[in-house]
Amino acid sequence: MKIVVGCEFSGKVRDACIALGHDAISCDCLPSETPGPHYQGDILRLLAERRFDLGIFHPPCTFLCNSGVQWLAPGGQLDAARHKQMMAACDFFAALYWAKVPRVAVENPVMHKHARDYLASAWKVPAQSMSFQPWEHGEPEVKRTCLWLRGLPDLRPSNVVAGRVARVHRASPGPNRWRERSRTLVGVANAMAAQWTF
Repeated sequence: MKIVVGCEFSGKVRDACIALGHDAISCDCLPSETPGPHYQGDILRLLAERRFDLGIFHPPCTFLCNSGVQWLAPGGQLDAARHKQMMAACDFFAALYWAKVPRVAVENPVMHKHARDYLASAWKVPAQSMSFQPWEHGEPEVKRTCLWLRGLPDLRPSNVVAGRVARVHRASPGPNRWRERSRTLVGVANAMAAQWTF
């Protein structure tokens, strides 16, 4: 299969797909942390230039996730600039979900109501298909992650383990915290590759 993994700089999902014999490329505005096929630039441009059988996308969640909704209307007053950024993030999310790729997975944390409502009304993006935890895929951590799937089955637990550490949520504040929070764990990447590259 020809696979694109959008908004991925770690190369973990890309490499898991390549390990199974597929033609996979990652794409991000950042360079890849690991050697392998990588397009540094705009994922929407890459999607316009090439055709793929499967797209796995990890768009930024800063303006979409439930944990950041408090900044949308601090003190009950709508922050117009933040609202505009939320709509732009939703537009990007929808462009990935509706990309001209027959099988699509878009990953994000739990999304707040305002983003969900905008995606549903403006873009007809359905509600999330499912959610999973890293501990269902061999990683002893807690971080509920949601998937919006089109043309793909739900991601089934592949290796349930006992650990329940909230490592990502307990990470120290700092300039690289976002980088650690956004990396796909190897067990999850392997499950995506194994279950979706059929």
